[in-house]
Amino acid sequence: MNTENKRNKLMEVQKELSFSGAFYAGKQDEVITGSNGFRNRAEKLRNQVDTRFGIASGCKLFTAIAVAKLVEMGKIAFDTKLKDCVTEEFPHFYKNITIHHLLTHTSGVPDYFDEEEMDDYEQLWESFPMYNVRKPKDFLPLFQHRKMEERPGNTFQYNNSGYILLGLIVEQVAKCSFTSFVEKHIFDSAGMSGSGYFEMDDLPERTAIGYIEESGDKWKTNIYSLPAKGGPDGGAYVTVADMAKFWKALMSYQLLSEEMTKEVLKSRECVDAEENIYYGYSGYMELDDNKDIIKYIQMGYDPGVNFRAVHYPSSERTIIVCSNESEGAYELLKVIERIL
Repeated sequence: MNTENKRNKLMEVQKELSFSGAFYAGKQDEVITGSNGFRNRAEKLRNQVDTRFGIASGCKLFTAIAVAKLVEMGKIAFDTKLKDCVTEEFPHFYKNITIHHLLTHTSGVPDYFDEEEMDDYEQLWESFPMYNVRKPKDFLPLFQHRKMEERPGNTFQYNNSGYILLGLIVEQVAKCSFTSFVEKHIFDSAGMSGSGYFEMDDLPERTAIGYIEESGDKWKTNIYSLPAKGGPDGGAYVTVADMAKFWKALMSYQLLSEEMTKEVLKSRECVDAEENIYYGYSGYMELDDNKDIIKYIQMGYDPGVNFRAVHYPSSERTIIVCSNESEGAYELLKVIERIL
């Protein structure tokens, strides 16, 4: 199937899936992009390839690279303890929690959003005003005084609070806001001119509004379902082309040195032995039977936000799918993988 036929097929698939969002699929000189649905349903404004989308936890990788940048600068080390680089008090936390534990979800700190106990992220904001949550420190009342769930290093348990703590570390070590550090050292360095950490009540042009489906084919926006501004555990806005630029910049050592990039990208924790899924500072990855990396995996889920991306290092192929609805990105990504 030639490139034009692939593009036409993917346009059909988007409509069949009732997908709302945009995608990018690229390998060297073959790039296929597309979009479908509305970024603003009320005004009937359609999604475009250059529309900005929220990516929820998909931007935990930006946090990891920000931390690695500070390690590279000699400001901290991966074995630096949490207590040695933040001024906030965590009375029930173990003193031996390290940056490595936080990056690999093995810190054992209480997660402010435990997906095993709470199905819906927007339930968090029923008693805690989301409009005041605009920086890492604003999340602390949700977990700062809770008891540990595990001893550090005991087990992998996906943890949003750990990445809030990493954001605090970046701010206090770099002496600037977390978001400005990421925008300078990652977005600007990679040429991601359409990306940023925007506030829900002050979104720039070409930004998709997130939509949540209710009963009877009715939709509501996600403005009351997310923090006012995203941060270290999720919430950046990107274009699909910008995410492709990110992977190109990362793999060509524009963001970090070659040695540090390899440190960030290597596998560490086994998450699912049956499926050969591992976790590292860069997030999830799939390995083959020889423990070589098949692909890096990014994912993000929030009410009205759905993001999936994969990067295949051996073929240098990158696939990015952003949706401004709660579902749909994974289904389209699997079709793109099959077609390509």
